[in-house]
Amino acid sequence: MLGKAQSGKSSIIQGLTHSSRVEVGTGFRPCTQRAEVFDFPSADTAFLRFLDSKGLGEADYDPQEDLALCGEQAHLLLVVIKAMDHELDAVESVLRSIRQAHPEWPLLIAQTCLHEGYPHGMDHPQPYAYVDGGDGGLTPPDLLRSLRAQRERFKAFNSRFAAIDFTQPEDGFNPRLYGLEALWDAIETALPLGLRHMLLQDEAAGQVNDVYAAHARPHVIGYAISSGLLALTPVPMIGLPLVAACQGKLFHSIASIYGLPFTMRSVYEVASAVGLGSLSLGYGARELAKLAPGWGSVVSGLSTAAITYALGMTLCFYYSSARRGEAFSAEMLRAVYQRELEYGRELLRDRFK
Repeated sequence: MLGKAQSGKSSIIQGLTHSSRVEVGTGFRPCTQRAEVFDFPSADTAFLRFLDSKGLGEADYDPQEDLALCGEQAHLLLVVIKAMDHELDAVESVLRSIRQAHPEWPLLIAQTCLHEGYPHGMDHPQPYAYVDGGDGGLTPPDLLRSLRAQRERFKAFNSRFAAIDFTQPEDGFNPRLYGLEALWDAIETALPLGLRHMLLQDEAAGQVNDVYAAHARPHVIGYAISSGLLALTPVPMIGLPLVAACQGKLFHSIASIYGLPFTMRSVYEVASAVGLGSLSLGYGARELAKLAPGWGSVVSGLSTAAITYALGMTLCFYYSSARRGEAFSAEMLRAVYQRELEYGRELLRDRFK
């Protein structure tokens, strides 16, 4: 995370994680002379880490130490700037240095504190006024010009933008986390790892400390995409052995992450719970879909990817329960599979458009 002091970085962390530790100013710990990290949910069980640079605007700030710290770990570069701020030379200078060292990092710029550009007494425009870069005709002219000027300034960095305003209850703005959906959409598009789903699922199921699932999820997504691409083969039935081999590698990978032996019994129990017959019929239907020119292969690829994702995440649930010694039923496995299948379709749809 890059941004000047009071630009809204802590508010973003709190909005994304719902962590009260950020609200009271605790939870951050020093990691370099000029930077701090926030581990979520804790330092011991973190699957999400924010690195916050504290040196922006200081003449002697050199980002190399921070870059060395996160160079092997970072997945997303998030720049936070106030919507009405145009004293951004320090931000742009550091961003340019980071971009040269890591041009492969996805870049997202959050334009914050929108209310500072509102006339007195104005509340947030409803519905959200900045969908797809527009303003819905509801944005005050000065604020709109400022937002557009900032986007033009940083356009060369190949960035995504999200206009947001995360305030405190006493500020009186409604909703308090204005633009949260837009920020999540931008994050999920730039970094399709299922992070939001991970946070929501952990929050709902009380499994936030399952660091194994957090580690396994990127593997599951990678193998799901690979199996879907293999299923794009336009000739029916040819891709089936390749898909099966890809899924087998995924199952071995998950077992290794959980530190448990891979057995055919675990795969059989999961497959039986979700319905071996349904899986077989589904594979057959997808292969027949390939007879339709063009879109048939795409449908087959997306469907195979979503099923692979759902099987992988269901196996994670299986191994997670086994590690904790918790009992589970076929109905529980089936419910997990159906939920993950739905989510897998949404998560992977853009990859197979």
